[in-house]
Amino acid sequence: MAQPALDLVIAALERIREKSERAPRASRGVLARLEAANFVNVSFIPVADLDEDPSPRGQQRQSTQNKAELLDAVRERVGACQKCEHLACSRTQTVFGVGNPDADLMFIGEAPGADEDRQGEPFVGRAGQLLTRILKAMNFERKDVYIANILKCRPDMPPGSFGNRPPTPTEMQTCRPYLLEQIEIIQPSVLVALGAVAVEGLLGTRVTMRELRGRWHTYNSIPLMITYHPAYLLRNQAPSEKRKVWEDMLQVMERLEQPISERQRNYFL
Repeated sequence: MAQPALDLVIAALERIREKSERAPRASRGVLARLEAANFVNVSFIPVADLDEDPSPRGQQRQSTQNKAELLDAVRERVGACQKCEHLACSRTQTVFGVGNPDADLMFIGEAPGADEDRQGEPFVGRAGQLLTRILKAMNFERKDVYIANILKCRPDMPPGSFGNRPPTPTEMQTCRPYLLEQIEIIQPSVLVALGAVAVEGLLGTRVTMRELRGRWHTYNSIPLMITYHPAYLLRNQAPSEKRKVWEDMLQVMERLEQPISERQRNYFL
């Protein structure tokens, strides 16, 4: 967008703010994309207004086909993205997201690992296999939900090293607008953030999981459940930790008005 056009838009928004009883509003996705591109400082728009959904959820729900087409357009941009040159050079491919474009439930992780980088799909390694088992226990299949990450590229690793490194705040901030577009298109009824890094990337908040998990939060008017990343459960096999994640998933099922059997209530991962 050319600077003169931006100046006109900003001037129009400021006139609305001055003359109208209600301040101008815009979706978080649009604001994030503008800020990420360093187009404009949108801090003059009140946060309270940003948290409001300007239209009743569902009234403007797009068709599943249209959502898939919109997601494909974002996927193409992600596939050609070179914003993080070091990641673009080291990745095998980008890892966009997978699942139902019209899903009621969306999971958000932190970044692809080596398996995801090879296959181009999020959560396909050991942690992904555990997530699939959790979904099955909830009576979901992967095709029923949508799964994405904050980062669309695997964080680069020094030559000869193994494992994965967490994404940096700068990498997450750069890639975050893509995720916001995914959420905006899918319009899930419930979001689940897997792990503290995913929470930081989504909300910009760095807090311990002990303080965050087990209770409802909101993201842009969408109920948000925060729970441990499946990789944490692979490192910590304590039944008490597994039970915490399952209790979080029971809350998700209740919010989605999914039937819960007695066996499911007593289930341990």
